Amino acid sequence: MFPETELILTKEKKVYHINLSGEDIADDVIVVGDQNRVTQISKLFSKIEFKTEHREFVTHTGIFNGKRITVLSTGIGTDNIDIVMNELDAAVNINLETRELNPSHRSLNIIRLGTSGALQADIPVNGIVVSSHGLGLDGLLNFYDNWQSINENDISESFMKHSNWLPNLPYPYCVKASDKLISKFKEGTHIGITATAPGFYGPQGRQIRLKASMPTLNEFLTDFKHGEHRITNFEMETSALYGLGKLLNHQCLTACVIIANRVRKEFTSDYTKSVEILITESLQRLTT
Repeated sequence: MFPETELILTKEKKVYHINLSGEDIADDVIVVGDQNRVTQISKLFSKIEFKTEHREFVTHTGIFNGKRITVLSTGIGTDNIDIVMNELDAAVNINLETRELNPSHRSLNIIRLGTSGALQADIPVNGIVVSSHGLGLDGLLNFYDNWQSINENDISESFMKHSNWLPNLPYPYCVKASDKLISKFKEGTHIGITATAPGFYGPQGRQIRLKASMPTLNEFLTDFKHGEHRITNFEMETSALYGLGKLLNHQCLTACVIIANRVRKEFTSDYTKSVEILITESLQRLTT
């Protein structure tokens, strides 16, 4: 039995932060950072069956192309992904009345749709990048037992050597995306490793009043090659999504619209239309 201090529930027997139980959650889950993007997606549903919200976690479950889909906002950062992934899994794989593990495991397809900055000059602003791997500069997965079993050790070690990785920084773990979901999303997109940072400014090499400890980090990321793999973009959620998803036996994938090219110093004038295209294309790929 999972104690109350470890598995926190509401009075209605829903998992606390996301305010969900297993029946509220479809097998296909789209996660987005922005709360407003939930409605942007669910307005395309033929029917909305369920809505809830608690703090930054807004959830709509409904029907698109005859298939049940859940859309959930996570907020920004790997710390929020830590909450969402653990609580989604608890909701679908633990009996919330008895606090006992269910006898059979339920595996979710979890697709993050977001925005990101490109680290390669040939990836255009408003293009779409699908993450083949999440390279975690955030350190989250290092707090979980057995993370080494899912780590792409060759990529991690190669990156540390290439970047002269500082010894005081977290070990840069690397986890592969779901092959099943990659096959659905790869056509017409750019595929590559996504670097995940624990912040928006210094951890991504930005400098305003504070100087970054690795001011040339972006150059190391852009120049990195490991076999056929290169680092395509920078954001703040994918490594945790992939790492926790794999440890919990869920299928995970990230697809992002590029709103800035960090190499060419270009920023989109209006990414709203590109996000809408990402949403409609992703819904079609997920349901056909």
